Amino acid sequence: MMRAYERLINYTKFETGSNDTSSTHPSTPEQLVFGKTLVEEMKSLGMRDAAMDENGYVFGTIEANIENWLGTIIGFIAHMDVVRDVPFTNIKTNIIENYNGSEIMLNEEKNMKLGPDEFKFMKDYIGMDLLVTDGNTLLGADDKAGIAEILTMAETLYKNSEIKHGTIKIGFTPDEEIGKGADLFDVKKFGADFAYTVDGGAFGEVEYETFNAAFADVFINGVSIHTGSAKDKLINASLLAMEFNSLLPVQERPENTENYEGFYHLDKIEGIVDNAKMHYLLRDHDLAKLEARKVVINEIATKLNSKYGDNTVRVEMKDSYYNMADQIKPYWHLIDNAYEAISELGGIPVSAPVRGGTDGSRLSFMGLPCPNLGTGSHNHHGKTEFACLQAMDKSVELLIKLSEKYANS
Repeated sequence: MMRAYERLINYTKFETGSNDTSSTHPSTPEQLVFGKTLVEEMKSLGMRDAAMDENGYVFGTIEANIENWLGTIIGFIAHMDVVRDVPFTNIKTNIIENYNGSEIMLNEEKNMKLGPDEFKFMKDYIGMDLLVTDGNTLLGADDKAGIAEILTMAETLYKNSEIKHGTIKIGFTPDEEIGKGADLFDVKKFGADFAYTVDGGAFGEVEYETFNAAFADVFINGVSIHTGSAKDKLINASLLAMEFNSLLPVQERPENTENYEGFYHLDKIEGIVDNAKMHYLLRDHDLAKLEARKVVINEIATKLNSKYGDNTVRVEMKDSYYNMADQIKPYWHLIDNAYEAISELGGIPVSAPVRGGTDGSRLSFMGLPCPNLGTGSHNHHGKTEFACLQAMDKSVELLIKLSEKYANS
């Protein structure tokens, strides 16, 4: 039987970076290729109904092996895409056996290193085996590790009929990394009462608080004129973009915040003299504070329009997802069962506010309460991303234990 890390290595061959400029669903054809491969794998394991819909969502069912079972249907969900703002093609993996706690040289030519001086939690993995890259790309454990663990759980259940479980639903989504993973997710068709996304970091993580999220697009109209006769006439849109950003609090940028502290993040900027555009991510765990951030953005636009003329600055804002905590709390068995299962496996349950979101953030508001579990991987969205082989195995065991717990509910 395959271990989860072996599946992850296989999945790294699929170049599934999602594209936020695309208007298709999914945003890239490579995700469809990966989805079709997953469907075939699911069928080979025994999931007779495994299929991918026209929008790239992969669903399947592990039927209950308890006679006349009518209990709670639990689901496990992971996403197929990876970010594309870090190199994500031609991924080359390497296994560091029996990690000794020292610095790992991923790429000598580029002096790309991975070690406990920068990442103190690596000391937790001394004596274990780590899956790393050659320092040129991400690994894609976010979230192909989750897919690997879910399907390794499935294979284990199919090959060990003595493990009693109820009906289990499996779902793999496209485009999570561009915030569209739940856009066309058919909750009714999926058919679970509750679910877990398997899309976190260390084994033992149980996440049920996320940011409230919005974005703000700021459009700036400049006045372009020959520089030789520009005095009192030229309005440089690119400079106005810089001025706009300077009016936001420096201490409320992502690099200066932690825990429950929200932020303004300038995600993209482009401009010439005539026009400029900025794309901001607004984040806060407290919805009222997120709304206050929107007010600040609008107030800066009003101030600059007063200074440079009406319609110089225009703002468009839209909410992306909301903190799922209030949707999870009425179904606290999801957290209790996860804590209990992790403890039974010798782990320490840890819950901290997620400084981001998952598909579960939106699915929880769509009627599918959906906290998030760790995958045994770290440093997502970067070239130092790695996964621990033994922690991935533990994550598989966790999914099996949860399946057993819900078999009796």
